[in-house]
Amino acid sequence: MMCVRLLILAMMAVASAAYAEPRRLRAGEAVPFSHAPCSLLDGPPCAPYICSLLDDAGPCMSEIDHPIGQNLQVTVMTVPPEDKADWYRRPEHDLDNLGDLFAALRSCWTPPARDVARAGMQMSVMFSFNRAGMPIAPPRVTFASQDAPKEARDIYLKAINDSLNGCLPMKLTKGLGGAIAGRPIMIRYVDNREPGEGAGPVR
Repeated sequence: MMCVRLLILAMMAVASAAYAEPRRLRAGEAVPFSHAPCSLLDGPPCAPYICSLLDDAGPCMSEIDHPIGQNLQVTVMTVPPEDKADWYRRPEHDLDNLGDLFAALRSCWTPPARDVARAGMQMSVMFSFNRAGMPIAPPRVTFASQDAPKEARDIYLKAINDSLNGCLPMKLTKGLGGAIAGRPIMIRYVDNREPGEGAGPVR
């Protein structure tokens, strides 16, 4: 009798573990931005991704496995690679996915004039959009080239702010707006212009 009870308790423990552990989303699937595990007993806005012992579609793993990390990160080159030209072309429709958003952000970039530019300068900023495609707060600098003087940093930050403001509001679809609202977006700007490209010096 004791063995039967132990067997029943063991089966209940396995079942509870299976239900408590949410499913990992595969790359390309819609991402519900609910970072806490949830169950059928939780209220909204919980996203109940539940596994059971009867599932045979694959293992149940943690919910969030965003293909580009917890932050949305994009690199913007001043001179786009030849094989990535499409990545720098602004979509002609409302932005419906991350690829559209990143292309729009890349296409917005207007670097400092060459007479005040700095060769190899890099600067990263972080901010968030609301559902309407407007920044919640001004971009915050998270990185700048270590050897860059304050004057150069100020010049590039102004260029970044001017470039972003010139593209606002970002025309997001309802789905994308709801998905990215409030999520940190980090943009790394790289001035990869070589001396002799275009007019004027790059210092």
